[in-house]
Amino acid sequence: MNTQDQFLVKSPVVRGFIASVQATMAHRADPAVLVEQIRPAFAHLLAMKGWLPPEFTRPHRRGGMGGGIGQYLLFVAGDKSLSLSALVVPGGVSTPVHDHLAWGLVGLYRGNQKEEVYHLEGGDLDAGTARLTRVEERPLRPGDFYSLLPPDGDIHRVTTTSRGPSISIHMLGSDIGCVVRHRFDPASSTVTPFKSGYSNAACETLG
Repeated sequence: MNTQDQFLVKSPVVRGFIASVQATMAHRADPAVLVEQIRPAFAHLLAMKGWLPPEFTRPHRRGGMGGGIGQYLLFVAGDKSLSLSALVVPGGVSTPVHDHLAWGLVGLYRGNQKEEVYHLEGGDLDAGTARLTRVEERPLRPGDFYSLLPPDGDIHRVTTTSRGPSISIHMLGSDIGCVVRHRFDPASSTVTPFKSGYSNAACETLG
């Protein structure tokens, strides 16, 4: 089992960001406090250009979310307590309504998006039922970002509103592509388990 941190992007910008996050995590346990203290470094990461390799900025026709959506792993901690990834959503395409089940920050790096946030009103996830209410809709431009502190803001859908793909950067307190999460259908009040995986790495090779 691989217990070493893995960087799939060889960038001093990414390494510096991860070092600052891990230093904060070493002294703080409360996710709400962690997210608040990491916000300045995350804003700086989104503002920096040129660190994301071109091969991680393209749609992927076999992505786990469908619709040509690519999810590219950039970093994962050896103990799976932290990951950084890029989500590439083609123009005019929406992600499924989904959850994350982890604290974190998500921000737009390129393109434009519309985010729809849902609240879980009831149901039984294990039995495949979930009643959702859409509670917020907001436009996102490069540099905009938001917190995930489950259950607050954890269920959403994003749609690329720009002509070209949108790219969002996800910093999460889990190995997000390799955990089982939930895909929701608000119209039928149903939910199914799914694992998004990564377009550039197999979960089995990440330990």
